[in-house]
Amino acid sequence: MIKELWISLPVKDLALSKEFFKRLGFTFHLRHETDNSMAGLVMGSKGLMVMLVPVATFETFARYNASDTGAGTEMLLSFEMDSRAEVDAMYSLVVAAGGTIFAEPEDQGWMYGFGFADPDWHRWNVLWSDISAMPG
Repeated sequence: MIKELWISLPVKDLALSKEFFKRLGFTFHLRHETDNSMAGLVMGSKGLMVMLVPVATFETFARYNASDTGAGTEMLLSFEMDSRAEVDAMYSLVVAAGGTIFAEPEDQGWMYGFGFADPDWHRWNVLWSDISAMPG
């Protein structure tokens, strides 16, 4: 049985990435709070871990080259907020922290959200949804 899921993202500048996500209000796993080799970004109430790993270390773990996120998207990471207001607040934090907005906030009726890229161009989707209003 799977105990946890950790997502590892290659980063070019660990200090810059840590500062960016701190400015968005995220916390880091205590084990990685002062670690300069990688950082465990805690996501959500269930504690999903997104590991920010320097490119060279990532390539050692993956035994393969890291994707060029400036040329293409390797994945879209999505996280859900508790309300539309929280989506808007996160949008403001992303802009203030220097993130790149690739999709402005959009209301789709039952879902509301926006997309941004972090300093390494990993793409993130921030959303709120009302599943009871979902069509179909």
